[in-house]
Amino acid sequence: MRTFILAMLALIAGTVMAQTHYDGNIAIGIKGGAVLSKQQFTPSVPQTFMPGMLAGVTFRYIEERHFGLIAEVNLEQRGWKETFDKEFDYNYSRRLTYAHIPLLTHIYFGSNKMHGFFNLGPEVAFMLSENTKANFDYEHVEQIDGFPSAKRNTEQYNLKVKNKFDYGITAGLGMEVIGRNKHSFVLEGRFYYGLRDIFSNHTSDAFSGSSGMAIAVTLGYHYRIK
Repeated sequence: MRTFILAMLALIAGTVMAQTHYDGNIAIGIKGGAVLSKQQFTPSVPQTFMPGMLAGVTFRYIEERHFGLIAEVNLEQRGWKETFDKEFDYNYSRRLTYAHIPLLTHIYFGSNKMHGFFNLGPEVAFMLSENTKANFDYEHVEQIDGFPSAKRNTEQYNLKVKNKFDYGITAGLGMEVIGRNKHSFVLEGRFYYGLRDIFSNHTSDAFSGSSGMAIAVTLGYHYRIK
C-alpha cells in the first residue's frame, strides 16, 4: 500500500508538471467543520460514530482545464465511542486528536460562479493527544460485578496508542460558490479510510486490526492570490 501511495504522488506531480504551460491560479483558505469517526477493530468492538471537530488551512493550485492540486494542514478530533446493550448503563469513548496533511487531486466543473468538484488522494497524520472518558473503572473491569466482559472485547481499555503516525486515502465531493474580488466559499463532504493500525497487531496481540475511518463535513473560505 505504501508503494501505491508513492505512485499516486508521483502521478499527481507528473500531471502538474505536464500542464505548466497553462495559466493557473492559486488560492489560500481556512476551513472548519464536524467529523464522525470509528476504529475498525478486528476482533470487532461494538461502537457508534464518535463526533469531533475539524479546523485547518488550505493551499490550492488549479489549472484552467478542470484540474488542480490541494494541500492542507488540519487539526482533527477522531476516535471511537463504544455501545452497550440497553440493560447496561455504561459509557466509554476515546478521543484521538491528530494533525492531518492531505495531498489531493482536485477535479472541478461548472461555471465561473459555481463549481462542483471531486477530491482524491493520500493523507498522512500524527497523533497529538488522546483522552479517555468513561463512567466506570475501565482499568479494572474484571472487578465490576455484572460487567458484560464475556460478550465483548475489553483489552482496548488499557491499551495505549502505539502507532501515532497514520496514513490513508481520502475522497471528497463538494461545491464552491465564487464571489467577487477573488473570494469563494466551499462546502465539502469527505471520507477517510485509514491504512495503519493504532495498536500493535502481532499474532500475540489482542487486535489484528485497529485502523481508523472518518466522515467529515466542512465549510471553507478561499481567497485567490493569483
